[in-house]
Amino acid sequence: MARCEQGYLCDVCGAEVEDIADSDLYLRYVLGEVDPETLHRSPERHLACNPTLAQFIEVDGFPAPVVEGYFDRRALDPAFDAAESARVTAGYLRLRAILAGVEADITAYPLPGVAGRWAAPHAAHP
Repeated sequence: MARCEQGYLCDVCGAEVEDIADSDLYLRYVLGEVDPETLHRSPERHLACNPTLAQFIEVDGFPAPVVEGYFDRRALDPAFDAAESARVTAGYLRLRAILAGVEADITAYPLPGVAGRWAAPHAAHP
């Protein structure tokens, strides 16, 4: 395949991230963790290649990984775990809706309320 026909390559495994529902980068964008101005320059990963984030996705059919060690959600504060699961799962469901064609405008991808995070730091600089 010609380089121009290839999608984003995973920063971890090197394989192509074939659709948005498998994209760690777009999940983090939807969650408001990646600024739209840096989206095209940010590293891409499969969700499976970022298990510390993917472990919080609670959707039937999604193979959520088990993380051992410090970032194992089972060892985290239960209130944090519940809030993070709700947040990340909502973002993943948004990715699924985008993949289904519900929203075509990339500026509307983020969950409601997260786009304000990007405006505040830029507003402070002239």
